[in-house]
Amino acid sequence: MPRGMHKSNTLRKVFVKTPGGKTTVHYRRRKPACAKCADTGKPLSGVPRELPRKMTNLPKSKKRPERPYGGFLSSAAMRKRLKQKARSEE
Repeated sequence: MPRGMHKSNTLRKVFVKTPGGKTTVHYRRRKPACAKCADTGKPLSGVPRELPRKMTNLPKSKKRPERPYGGFLSSAAMRKRLKQKARSEE
């Protein structure tokens, strides 16, 4: 019988085949939801969907794109915002 913490869906089940040929169940933490654009709500490309302990070991350039509003806006929303900003300054 699984333990109480394994009965909830907090942890995901991963079926692992052992060297003896048996299949056992390992319980792992679920990955967080993907980062979303602040304007459009689309998933951001270039932002990894990793556990916090893995994110801390990644370099800053791998955590989000190296461009204005990187990791905050999608590329289409960023282009639109830059155009609006340039037009308002004129």
